[in-house]
Amino acid sequence: MTPTIATRDDWLAARRALLVREKELTRQADALARERRELPWVRLETDYAFDSENGPTRLSALFGEASQLVVYHFMFGADWEEGCKSCSFWADSFNGLGPHLKARDIAFAAVSGAPIERLVAFRERMGWSFNWVSSQPSSFNTDFHVGFTEDQPSKMYNFEEVASTPMDEMHGTSVFAIGPDGALYHTYSTYGRGLDVTNAAYSYIDLTPKGRDEPAEGNPMAWVRHHDRY
Repeated sequence: MTPTIATRDDWLAARRALLVREKELTRQADALARERRELPWVRLETDYAFDSENGPTRLSALFGEASQLVVYHFMFGADWEEGCKSCSFWADSFNGLGPHLKARDIAFAAVSGAPIERLVAFRERMGWSFNWVSSQPSSFNTDFHVGFTEDQPSKMYNFEEVASTPMDEMHGTSVFAIGPDGALYHTYSTYGRGLDVTNAAYSYIDLTPKGRDEPAEGNPMAWVRHHDRY
């Protein structure tokens, strides 16, 4: 990319013009967030079982004292030796979230299909501290369209039927709530690039002149490594 070189006054004029667009986008994002909050809720018929580092647990227990729960569907399949590089790129932003989310009545957990022992060991290697549980005891991953088997009659990812998926586990984020009746509800899920807004590193990268500088074809995130392997 060849930059345009300008005087400070010319830069300021261009920056003010861009600011108008940025404010418009912010207002659109605020409106979209309102629509997201107004989505209908779906009552869960199952209080899903998980394995945690402290033993068996349930989806309801992941809420702790909060009435809202954000789950990150972390790609770490049952037979994988380590977690997905891209999901790890996201997870590097998770440490420190807990107290701030708790202040807004929100709990947070990551869920993967790998055995809990492998999740805990990988979390220790990466220096993370967020709550991470294994979905092995239940159908949670398949029910929320992030876990796939070869003999599945149909597959859905990002709300579309797909013939196949590149891996047996895909990433996403789902939100749950405890209703006034005490029941568990699913309120929201997002997949694919819908997760971009939750990646702190990408938000900063997008501010720079080169931006993401990723290839238009193939895997755009081929450059990403586990942070201890750069």
